[in-house]
Amino acid sequence: MEDSQDVCDHVDRDNNTTCSTSASSGYRLFDRQTTLHQLMGGGKAADVLLWKRRRISLGIIVVATVAWLIFERSGLSFLTICSNVLLFLIVLRFLHVNYASMRDKPIQTLPELVLSEEMVNYAAASFRIKVNYLLLMAHDITLGKDFRLFFMVVGFLWLLSVLGSVISFFTLAYIGTILSVTLPALYNKYEEQVDRCAGTIQRSFSRHYKIVDENVMNRIPRSVVPKDKPM
Repeated sequence: MEDSQDVCDHVDRDNNTTCSTSASSGYRLFDRQTTLHQLMGGGKAADVLLWKRRRISLGIIVVATVAWLIFERSGLSFLTICSNVLLFLIVLRFLHVNYASMRDKPIQTLPELVLSEEMVNYAAASFRIKVNYLLLMAHDITLGKDFRLFFMVVGFLWLLSVLGSVISFFTLAYIGTILSVTLPALYNKYEEQVDRCAGTIQRSFSRHYKIVDENVMNRIPRSVVPKDKPM
């Protein structure tokens, strides 16, 4: 009798696990149909953000931390620091080239940096598409066609306003850099748990949004089309 009870408990646990897994698999963050690596382009940048190249990822965090400390703790302006860094690099390169020529040593040539017409056209086309998309979003928001997008934009701008009054731009950029390097890797590791929580939040948000949308839409007066008067 106890053995049968244990078997039933084991079956119930398996069923609960299966149900939870299937429920979580019904929703995927960003509504993606591919893996996170493919969603991020599948190139070197995706490898860095997912910590498949640990040295580069760690190097980005170290460089960002050092730059943040320099900008925030030195008390110097951004223009002053950039000018000093460029001045140091130019003087160092000038002295190195002249020292090598005096010693009759071969001079290491720098790679030639040239923007090709194809790169410029691709960047311009990509920029045009993004600007047109932003203009379309702004058009829909101003005309009240998408209430969900309106609330998202208002909330995002309000959050930026609050953060801007508390922390500086460089601190905000540093936090954004650290989060962009760490969050994709953490999500890739705990994908199932995050998708389950995100699905629950999304369903709750959709339910509340539907209630608010219905109440708002019912309060908005609809335009009445005048009827033609009989002749």
